[in-house]
Amino acid sequence: MEYASFINSPIGKITILADDDFVHAVTFGEQTIEGLVENNLTKRVAKQLADYFDGNLTTFDFPIKQKGTAFQQGVWQNLLTIPYGTTLSYAKFSAHHPLAIRAIAAANGKNNLAIAIPCHRVIGSNGKLVGYAGGLWRKQWLLQHEREVSQKGQTEIKF
Repeated sequence: MEYASFINSPIGKITILADDDFVHAVTFGEQTIEGLVENNLTKRVAKQLADYFDGNLTTFDFPIKQKGTAFQQGVWQNLLTIPYGTTLSYAKFSAHHPLAIRAIAAANGKNNLAIAIPCHRVIGSNGKLVGYAGGLWRKQWLLQHEREVSQKGQTEIKF
């Protein structure tokens, strides 16, 4: 059975989709999820996301699982190693497979677990914001928020 919760955040409405055991999606915007109700897991995720936006949580501990190829799963696992409040360029992120930088960027773009799998922490080699399915303005907001909370780097990101 599928379940859903919604939260209103500083960067818009977020939809959480899960089954009894795993969260499958954390997405921005309106989702048509007729007939779905909350369960304990979606409520837990909603609470953790609210704490994240309040600056009181820097890591998530809910179980996640999304569909993807073995390659995509590997990329998503690597995203989880980028520390809160930091960024990494696509070139550095793909240094272990430099010829696969486009495939890695494409896998990054297919991440359905926004914020929980921090694809927003990967930026262009020149420091510019590039490619975020939720919109670059959300990416900028998330990076600025994490830098302020962690007190790492500059207090305002200039793009």
